[in-house]
Amino acid sequence: MDKFGSISSLSLWFLICIQILSRPNISFSQEIDTDAFFIKSIHDKALTDQMSYQWLYYLSEKIGGRIAGSPQSMAAIEFTKQILDTLGCTKVFALPTKVNYWYRGAKEQVRLINHQKFGNVDLNALALGGSGATSATGLSGQVVEFNSIEEAKKNPALMKGKIVFFSRAFDQKFIRTFHAYGSAVDQRGQGPNIAAKAGAIACVVRSMSSRTDDIPHTGATIFEKDVKPIPAVAISTKAADLLKSSLMDGQNATLFIKTSCEARGEKDSYSVIGEIKGTEYPDEIILVGGHLDSWDVGGGAHDDGAGCVQSMDVFYLLKQLNYKPKRTIRCVLFQNEENGLAGGREYARVSNSNNEFHLAAIESDAGGFSPKGFGFDADTSIIQKYIGNFKEWNSLLEPYDLNIWKGGGGADIGPLKSQKGMLFGLSPDSQRYFDYHHTEIDRIDAVHPRELALGSAAMTSLVYLIDKYGLAKP
Repeated sequence: MDKFGSISSLSLWFLICIQILSRPNISFSQEIDTDAFFIKSIHDKALTDQMSYQWLYYLSEKIGGRIAGSPQSMAAIEFTKQILDTLGCTKVFALPTKVNYWYRGAKEQVRLINHQKFGNVDLNALALGGSGATSATGLSGQVVEFNSIEEAKKNPALMKGKIVFFSRAFDQKFIRTFHAYGSAVDQRGQGPNIAAKAGAIACVVRSMSSRTDDIPHTGATIFEKDVKPIPAVAISTKAADLLKSSLMDGQNATLFIKTSCEARGEKDSYSVIGEIKGTEYPDEIILVGGHLDSWDVGGGAHDDGAGCVQSMDVFYLLKQLNYKPKRTIRCVLFQNEENGLAGGREYARVSNSNNEFHLAAIESDAGGFSPKGFGFDADTSIIQKYIGNFKEWNSLLEPYDLNIWKGGGGADIGPLKSQKGMLFGLSPDSQRYFDYHHTEIDRIDAVHPRELALGSAAMTSLVYLIDKYGLAKP
């Protein structure tokens, strides 16, 4: 460590040498001249140029929120297609897909009214994707609280004619915040549908966040085909705490809600794809990708502008380092992950129809924070066949605080699992992710350019190793 507390170039060189010398059956000169040096050059270039941050600035701040089917999403499609055209691709194209366009409309209003203790209080809120609209004058009703969807299902009579409030908070005991998210998000995804089926007039959900603040978090909610969508909103965690307090000691609470959401029907949209044809094994595809759509509030910087620009940066870095891949490298910017997964499903359908084989697919959809490594997943029949190199690769990645472990992948690449390649998910530090996820503050100033660039370098390093060695150990 140098006097400023960071790893100097000499210290990093020493760590790499120790890692390599301790490995059997591999010559010192071979490793220094190839893998260690090249991975170091990847990180040097990524951190020096920080190209991904420049692209993310435009995507987040000039285009903004990119909900599938919107004019902003079409602008993002054109922007990223033009960028990929400059990165030495063999071909760049847009893959058509159909998306359902949900429009938020005017700013939501949610207000606690005439409460005996708190009086009238405006609650910061965002309508959930798929929400229905109130009348032009809004609606008001008495609130009934549930801590889980299981509790609500057992008491349908309590919901009829009421505004249902799902109040379960993140479980703060989880170290990885994605686990806390997974344990709470069912009330957002399923809660409004359960409330609507029981005759509720609206539904309010505590925002999916590990932080107590006044920033509401939107996200998708799903209504069954035969269920008419009711107004469904997420309120900030601070507002949820207040609403919960308003119901304590047998008190009644009444909310006023006004939304003007609109389902605008099916629209034509596109996933954006760039490809560099492999020189030796062109039929083996290594995919890098993220989802180009975001929610309509904020700039979608972490979710998932970061994943898109990091994936494009893989191509930029390989081009800058004059690397010619053996296998076909494909950058896929998927459409409609947030509220339908249409792009991921259509990509897999077309790929399967073309009898393609994805040796590996790497998705970045967990924010632009400092990368910790990669989780992997695959069909159980091939995992042992494909993990033989990981111990040696970890030796090369450890100087950059990276590792490969079991348990990962991503929503967009999940449909490719049947091709029996390996699925990887870039795993950044997750502690701050749900401060910004699906919010108005998911903008460029929430992303540190060095952390974003380290994610680009991590993905490029893994692509390099898979491309050079394949996955099956000789």
